[in-house]
Amino acid sequence: MQITTNPPHFWYPKYVERNDEEGGEKSPEISQEVFEEQAALLNQKLADIQAQRPGVIDLYSLSFAPYGEEKVFLNETSMVTQVMANRFDAVGRSLQLANNPGTINSLPWATPLNLQRAIQHMAKRMDVNEDILFLHMSSHGASDGELSAGMWPLSVKSVTPEDLKGWLDEAGIKYRVISISACYAGNWVAPLSDANSLIMTASDADHTSYGCGSKSDLTFFGRAMYDEQLRNKTLSFEAAHAAARPVIKQREEEAGKSDGYSNPQISVGEEIRGRLKLLEQRLQTLKPVKSDAATVAKSTP
Repeated sequence: MQITTNPPHFWYPKYVERNDEEGGEKSPEISQEVFEEQAALLNQKLADIQAQRPGVIDLYSLSFAPYGEEKVFLNETSMVTQVMANRFDAVGRSLQLANNPGTINSLPWATPLNLQRAIQHMAKRMDVNEDILFLHMSSHGASDGELSAGMWPLSVKSVTPEDLKGWLDEAGIKYRVISISACYAGNWVAPLSDANSLIMTASDADHTSYGCGSKSDLTFFGRAMYDEQLRNKTLSFEAAHAAARPVIKQREEEAGKSDGYSNPQISVGEEIRGRLKLLEQRLQTLKPVKSDAATVAKSTP
């Protein structure tokens, strides 16, 4: 008997034809030279990751934007990376992976293998029983939770929750903060939740998120959670998420979102809650790093 399965259904914004002045990106030429330069770029970025400081709870930051057809995901991961560096003392301990025609020479590709390698390398630089790994993933999402990936003509496989959990477990990283900015991202919560993890998403398992179109600078979740809360109002992921939820709901209603409230989700283990509280106490004693908040949303590396 032949068994067939339906392919995942991704939610994409209505296509709007763009020209170069509107920020459209031309498809890159993927040559052998590009592949070799990309491999060297990843190795250099990994080599630049600084080692942990004994007795200090360090936060290591990873961001992952696997869908290269819209700039919003690059914008968002660039902004989140900067917030982690400036506010969470992750300077020298951050890595951004992105698929975008404009960053082929500056950022390693957001592929499953690159993400796995980054996790493995960061685990070697961290104290895996003391430090915290923060991971933000931003893309379109399918109804089964799968994240859209690719940058034509480059073919990229999607990362699954099971993949990610396996890589983190294999690397031995104990404390994890994982942020998923995508439609139907609530599908990631249960597979990744445990006592040592904080999982937060832009939507529940049954609804789309908002603000991922070609004319968006940031998603509604990324703007409210990171740009407006964690940038300067709080150092608590839980407090930022709680404050962002009503703001996102109001903005979705004002924008005419037709399929209901995205309903961002959060799951907080007791062990990671205590670890984050200690990190927050340390960060409160540090002098903030100056940044140009006004230009972050529209900048690229």
